[in-house]
Amino acid sequence: MTAPLYAIGDIHGQLEMLDQALARIEADGGEGARIVFLGDYTDRGPDSSGVLERLARGQAEGRDWICLKGNHDRMFSMFLEEYPRNDARLLVGYHWLHEQIGGLETLQSYGVEVEDGDRIYQTHARARAAVPQAHLDFLSRLKPYHQEGGLLFVHAGVRPGLPLESQNEDDLIWIRQEFLNDERAHPWLVVHGHTPGRRAEHRGNRVNLDSGAGYGRPLSAAVFEGRDCWLLTEAGRVALTP
Repeated sequence: MTAPLYAIGDIHGQLEMLDQALARIEADGGEGARIVFLGDYTDRGPDSSGVLERLARGQAEGRDWICLKGNHDRMFSMFLEEYPRNDARLLVGYHWLHEQIGGLETLQSYGVEVEDGDRIYQTHARARAAVPQAHLDFLSRLKPYHQEGGLLFVHAGVRPGLPLESQNEDDLIWIRQEFLNDERAHPWLVVHGHTPGRRAEHRGNRVNLDSGAGYGRPLSAAVFEGRDCWLLTEAGRVALTP
């Protein structure tokens, strides 16, 4: 029998939702459940700091948790470097502190407020002083993907037709239409987030677990046994099929 493998979609600072998802997984698979987190732990929601603390502490305690890198996590990391950088995959005119991105909410979760008239270097200095080293270390350890059996877990998707070793991080955490619109079979069932929907969905060659928690919709958790998958609800497993 294939051991169950669990996955949680984009969290976006929703600590209460994360705790509820973890409780559903524990009810299904016990305290030692193997979980893949699909990235985007920060931004938009109210408690990015709490989410990073929960995940970092879980790994430190020896939980079998595999944490992948999302584009929002990378933007946060880039801002916290000694000299802040902006992700080149953003639209022209956008930056991590743009109101559409959610960096302001992340800083607020650390007690850092951004006022009108503040300059980047001032905000950057306050952020560097507020974010614990343990959170920076956690962000630095995030993996670009996780492949297990016939499943490939990744934040955004893959460049269709390229072998795994030829994929680049920009695509793995940012790609959308080139991946989403390709209905051909991949070498794996790709389990991803990044593109929020109203609910998790199975599209045959991929499973999208971003159900829009960053916008206040429910956070999706799923269990996989081979390529078979189920959503975890308060009532138990619900089959997720194409």
